[in-house]
Amino acid sequence: MTEASRGTRLPDVDPGQAAELLERGEAVLLDVREPQEWAAGHAPQAEHLPLGLLTPEAVPRDRPVVAVCRSGNRSGKAADALAAAGVRVHNLTGGMQAWAQAGLPVVTDDGKPGAVA
Repeated sequence: MTEASRGTRLPDVDPGQAAELLERGEAVLLDVREPQEWAAGHAPQAEHLPLGLLTPEAVPRDRPVVAVCRSGNRSGKAADALAAAGVRVHNLTGGMQAWAQAGLPVVTDDGKPGAVA
C-alpha cells in the first residue's frame, strides 16, 4: 500500500502552515463547524461539511485534508475518524480562532468580511 492510499493522521498544522499548504494546492481545507458558524465566517478556500454529516466518502482523496473547527477540538475528532477510514489528514491547531488571530482572511458566503462565531 502506498503512502498516498494509506490513511494517516498527519502532524497538526498551525494556521501559517495550513495557509502555505493551501496556497501550494497541497491540501484541502475542510471546515467541520455547524452551518451558523460557517455562515458567520470561514476561510475563503474552505469546503464545508459539518461534523455530524462527515463521512470518509464525502472528502477529497487526491490531497491531504486539513480539518478545522472553531478551536481545534471537533476537527481533531474529525481528523481521527478520517484517518481511521484511510484519509490523509491534519488538524488545524487552534481552529478558526487561531486562523483569524494569525491575520488570515475570514469571509462570509458573499465574500464580505466575516467573524469566527
